[in-house]
Amino acid sequence: MKKVALVTGGTKGIGKGITLNLLKKGYKVVATFASDYTNADAMMQLLDIEEGMLLIRRCNLSVIDDLYDLIDYVKGITDHLDCLVCNAGSTIRKDFQMVSDEDWQEVMQVTVNSNFTLVREFKSIIPNASRLIFIGSMMGVYPHASNVVYGVSKAAVHALALNLVKEFEYTDTTINVIVPGFVETEWQKDKPQHIRESIYSKTAVSRFATVSEIVSAFDFCLNNGFVNGALLEVSGGYNYK
Repeated sequence: MKKVALVTGGTKGIGKGITLNLLKKGYKVVATFASDYTNADAMMQLLDIEEGMLLIRRCNLSVIDDLYDLIDYVKGITDHLDCLVCNAGSTIRKDFQMVSDEDWQEVMQVTVNSNFTLVREFKSIIPNASRLIFIGSMMGVYPHASNVVYGVSKAAVHALALNLVKEFEYTDTTINVIVPGFVETEWQKDKPQHIRESIYSKTAVSRFATVSEIVSAFDFCLNNGFVNGALLEVSGGYNYK
């Protein structure tokens, strides 16, 4: 039976790298995107894969109806979900006192609440020895005053994953969190050089991670059935100072 995976935010950056990794392993993958259709379409055009192996689905996780439409879609195409990758996230780049209640709620809905809902709704079709892998952040480890909402949301993702370990006890299903530092993705491409230099100075290897380095950590969690309840930091020795 072919294994099935869902990767939220799976058409660019870390999510795209994970999607490609799973496809190479023979998984059937549902990859979601929120708004960047051009990126998703380009991904489909460039990939030479077996028909039906990659299913790209638009889903804005901040919209409850979209979230449940995704759940219904996945349940409509499979009776088993062997790998759930909760990668999609959101951030608000505003000064602390300018962050509205709506801003806070949107980030929490995308980054935390939707992940809880996905796991709850899919639990009945997650077979034993499956993999649940969350993408956290070092900003959920070292607090940053420059982005309180994002940092708190990622810390909540870390806590959610660790608490879910008990929910899947005795099933051989593992739940882990990849905790990247700064990664060379679309999110970082417009970051001013002086800010990049500041981040380099806080990172022992003095650079951003490549997507492939994060995917390698994902691969480790996917393949090792004894790694469970881990916050796997892939930060280059990042230490906020």
